[in-house]
Amino acid sequence: MANSPIEPRFLDSFDGTRLAYHELGEGRPVVLIHGYFSNAQTNWIRYGHAEAVAAKGFRVIMPDLRGHGDSARPHDDASYPPDVLMRDGFALIEHLGLTDYDLGGYSLGARTTVRMLANGASPKRVVLSGMGLRGLTDTEGRGGYFRRILTNLGTFERGTLEWLTEAFLKTTSGDPEALVRVLDTFVDTPRETVAAITQPVLVVSGEEDEDNGPAPELAELLPNGLYRAVPGGHMSAVVKPELGREIADFLGN
Repeated sequence: MANSPIEPRFLDSFDGTRLAYHELGEGRPVVLIHGYFSNAQTNWIRYGHAEAVAAKGFRVIMPDLRGHGDSARPHDDASYPPDVLMRDGFALIEHLGLTDYDLGGYSLGARTTVRMLANGASPKRVVLSGMGLRGLTDTEGRGGYFRRILTNLGTFERGTLEWLTEAFLKTTSGDPEALVRVLDTFVDTPRETVAAITQPVLVVSGEEDEDNGPAPELAELLPNGLYRAVPGGHMSAVVKPELGREIADFLGN
């Protein structure tokens, strides 16, 4: 079954860090990057999104970010310089020899996608999901929320947003010590840099999701942005089949 775990493949990144990635389908390559605390299996495979995209004739390539999933989870500060996730993304592109491809991500994956675009990546089409403009231009705000959770685990009242976020961390077997260092890698992208992205961009988010700012604002700033809403909030939209269908329809047209 396509929503069952897919055995990871591995590469060594620019600094020798061992990174995992997963593939499904055949055809035009599309790289989809998962969100913070998550991994490729949870974000793209488990709920059928990768399968929906692959069914449109795509080779879906899904890395596990440094500090996440099956990738290495080093605990030293030197392994988490600013923009390291962007550099890991380019290492994957180079490792696979991709020249004509599409690129996208959810939440932190969307931010990583934009950092790659800001540093010269040239995919044909782009998907930014679970992301608003504020999440790109002011990463400290969102990063501060996660830092507070990771440094106060076990103290949040049941049912609160923080408690739910910590519960999600447990379901993905996240490594708090590695993940708190990932926060140090975040780099803001200036508004004018975002506005200079010329590719067709699908901005798709849960209709209740404003965790990274309103997604329509981001779509309006992009010269070729297209906004689509799916049911749910930032965490719940990932389990909705509509997310995969919107991405598949955008890429398949």
